[in-house]
Amino acid sequence: MMKYKTHGVCSQEINFEIEGSKVGHVQFVGGCSGNTQGVSRLVEGMDVDDAIRRLEGIKCGFRPTSCPDQLSKALKEYKESNQ
Repeated sequence: MMKYKTHGVCSQEINFEIEGSKVGHVQFVGGCSGNTQGVSRLVEGMDVDDAIRRLEGIKCGFRPTSCPDQLSKALKEYKESNQ
């Protein structure tokens, strides 16, 4: 299980698993429960690169980031550290 400390959003942390090149289980700690559960279920089983491409750059209101954007950053960090 990988852990990513979020920045600039309501959730404090994202816990996730990678299975081969696919996103496995995703769990947000904190944040808007319904939205974070929805994002988690939608990306589970998705190719890591596809998930990054779809989530990257999403903003939450006036914030420059969002929980989905933070997940894209977590996945990018995972990829960089496992090359």
